[in-house]
Amino acid sequence: MAKINDYYQKKQLMEKLAAELEKLENDQALKGELEFENKVRDLMKHYDKSPRDFLQILAAIDPSITGAKAEVSTGTRAKRPMKTYKNPHTGEVVKTRGGNHKTLNEWREKHGKEAVQSWQQD
Repeated sequence: MAKINDYYQKKQLMEKLAAELEKLENDQALKGELEFENKVRDLMKHYDKSPRDFLQILAAIDPSITGAKAEVSTGTRAKRPMKTYKNPHTGEVVKTRGGNHKTLNEWREKHGKEAVQSWQQD
């Protein structure tokens, strides 16, 4: 019986989605956007240009276009170097890429910033 319930639920969902799709297809704003998209695709095909080429052209016209910024960037920025600190009093070792480490902050409070900085190992 579980399969038949699943079947009817999915059928109702399909009918609901079909009704929503039909409503969208009758929306004049959507029709205009789809027409514009088709004209842009036809234009790119006519001039043998890719969407990437299209974005580069748009970025030359308006540099604030976000797609162009993503294309220009090389990806993520380089990771910070790993730093290792060894507490000479306890022998405890902390490895971190940033300076806001909980243990380092505790050491700085107790021993001073300069002292902790001198514990950095290469």
